[in-house]
Amino acid sequence: MRRKELRIALVCYGGISLAIYMHGVTKEVWHLARASTARRVHTDQHAALPLHGVEQVYAALLDIIARQGGLNLSILPDIVAGASAGGLNSVFLAQAIQSGQSLEPLTRLWLELADIDHLLTKEEGTWRTTAKQWLAPLIGRALGGEEPPLASDEAEVRSRLAHLVRARWFKPPFSGIGLSGMIAEALDQMAASPAGLRLLPDAHPLDLFTTATDYTGYVQRIALHSPAWVEEREHRVSIDFRAASAEGPWASLPELVFAARATASFPGAFPPLQVDEIDRLLAKREQNWTGRDAFLARILPAYAAKGELHKVALMDGSVLVNAPFGPAIAALSARPANVEVDRRLVYIDPTQSRPLHAEPAEAGPPDFFPVIFRALSTIPREQPIRDNLETLARQSAALRRAQHIATGIQDEVTKAVRLVLGQAILGARPAASQLGAWRTAAQQAAAEQAGYAYHAYALYRLEATLDQIAASTGAPRATLGRWARANLRLTPSEGRGLSSELIAFLRQHDVAYRQRHMRYLIARLDQAREAQPDIPEAAHDRASAAAWQALSLTLDVAPHGALCKTEVDWERHPAAALRDLASARQLDRLDGQVEALLADLLPMLPDALAEAVMLAYLGFAYHDAATMAWLQQNDLAETSPVHIDRISPMDWQESAQETGLARRLKGEMMHQFGAFFSRAYREHDYLIGRLHGAARLLDIVWSSCPVPIPAEERAGLRRALFNAILDEEQAQLTRIPELMVALRQELGITG
Repeated sequence: MRRKELRIALVCYGGISLAIYMHGVTKEVWHLARASTARRVHTDQHAALPLHGVEQVYAALLDIIARQGGLNLSILPDIVAGASAGGLNSVFLAQAIQSGQSLEPLTRLWLELADIDHLLTKEEGTWRTTAKQWLAPLIGRALGGEEPPLASDEAEVRSRLAHLVRARWFKPPFSGIGLSGMIAEALDQMAASPAGLRLLPDAHPLDLFTTATDYTGYVQRIALHSPAWVEEREHRVSIDFRAASAEGPWASLPELVFAARATASFPGAFPPLQVDEIDRLLAKREQNWTGRDAFLARILPAYAAKGELHKVALMDGSVLVNAPFGPAIAALSARPANVEVDRRLVYIDPTQSRPLHAEPAEAGPPDFFPVIFRALSTIPREQPIRDNLETLARQSAALRRAQHIATGIQDEVTKAVRLVLGQAILGARPAASQLGAWRTAAQQAAAEQAGYAYHAYALYRLEATLDQIAASTGAPRATLGRWARANLRLTPSEGRGLSSELIAFLRQHDVAYRQRHMRYLIARLDQAREAQPDIPEAAHDRASAAAWQALSLTLDVAPHGALCKTEVDWERHPAAALRDLASARQLDRLDGQVEALLADLLPMLPDALAEAVMLAYLGFAYHDAATMAWLQQNDLAETSPVHIDRISPMDWQESAQETGLARRLKGEMMHQFGAFFSRAYREHDYLIGRLHGAARLLDIVWSSCPVPIPAEERAGLRRALFNAILDEEQAQLTRIPELMVALRQELGITG
């Protein structure tokens, strides 16, 4: 059966108490990934990952896609990035994906503990209660706020609001170490829950990014022409984690608490995070922080280098980066793959009442307090994501153009290969060694036929390879350039193309060439699938699987070069260091592995498909000489465009169907603090988040299926999923029984 991975890079916005809505959404991502993992692992492991009602519906969805679409689809949420409330949820989701632990304890954190009474500090304020009660509504109106609806939950909300008003003023009312303790408790409860399987394949990387804002900032130098450099102060902080496999813990509890607490330090509500807060928390819990110094040096290198970690004060991540698309997009490239990939960037925007066409209520300039509040908080958080998404859209458009260019020159490439190697070769089923010899002959012929243009192409390859070596090993780029000019004889050798020294260097070090080669083979096989529909799908699937496996081999080549462990000095002995790198990577061995894989594949393919494989493999040298510089300029790393999907309450505001999902979020009230004032509000937003997440994930998964699923069957699955969510939450969400009943009626489901 044809295999595909639907890979999700998830970006979670900030949103204060709308974090509870986002938890509902991320919980559905977790359920979907669990259902996919249960189908992917071997049968005898299913007992270690039992599926419950909601997950059984997701598994049924994937079974239908397999049965009707002929597609074995796996769901891999392998990149998670978040800011503020979204960063908090990102930490927990990533921990559940990596460890196989349950997200259920986090639900308790949000429903029971994310309450004003738990968040407030225990210290008494210095202002008289009556004075603060009198001033509270004035401040609320000055900031453009609204009086909270006090209907059925009037007593609870009034009580919480009174507690907030009595809290100390001109100091953060919420407890920083209290929030750190709540995060640690939830992580403890996750660890204590029955552990399942990692929700990604063992060798597949998981990336987590959260943002924070450095209150003081640190000085950075920027090189100019004149003056030689200038200084600026940097306030952005990225706290990132990567797990390359399922082996061992990927981050300690203190590190995860640090990341979650730092990103969620909303200015004015929580005090900035300082390192000693985590130290005090661990002392109270009688725990050690193994790897403390190494972690802090990695996250805060400027402070660690000066011995000033005690001066760090980290504020909310969404002050400067409310939508952290940058790290997620940067992590998309060079990820291992041995099957077809459908890459999605999915972002959760919990804001529901963003005024896109707002007009001033009255003529004249805005008032004093609204101007300050908008300048310091609201406007920075509302900056559009257009720049990030347009960058991604340009990359995807460039990739589509590259595919058109490759198609346009294919006839000429085919003629050249047939002329040089002979028509009979294309129908052969060679051994691996023979295939390697023909590849070398095709590369030599391409160099001779392209003339002086090929020399420019080779120099471009050289510069790109030197860049890659410097980036992956830390070698000084200038040193590498000087060594290359002194040792590789970069001028053509008597009209016969490249010098033997340059050819040998590229064969030993140009990993990117091998990766482009395999991506080209994959693209040509996708075209063959469309052009040769009479060939059985099983044959196409076999060829594609081999090509993806070959690409995976090229991506696994020591990205940070085992060379980092050597004592060779790059500056003094670059030649010896390069020899060590070549020995560690063994690219000649990699070529042999790829050719052995293809030699085993070819006898199993029909003649027409085998010829397509041979043409793509042997003709790549011609194709790359014509397109490499253009492709490198556009920094294309994926073999297919990245699609962008949104999950937001705004998606249902104009919907004529499923009107039950168009409800206003309670967390929107009081400048997005509303859900902290009532458990009923939290239950409402959490449930709506689960339903929104489920509905949009269904749409995303269906869009990845090559064969449309009948509308009636899709509607049935949708109702079954909504029903399973409501059944699952019936006993836990005790404060919103009327909403449960109304949703069942509006969504057309029964209890």
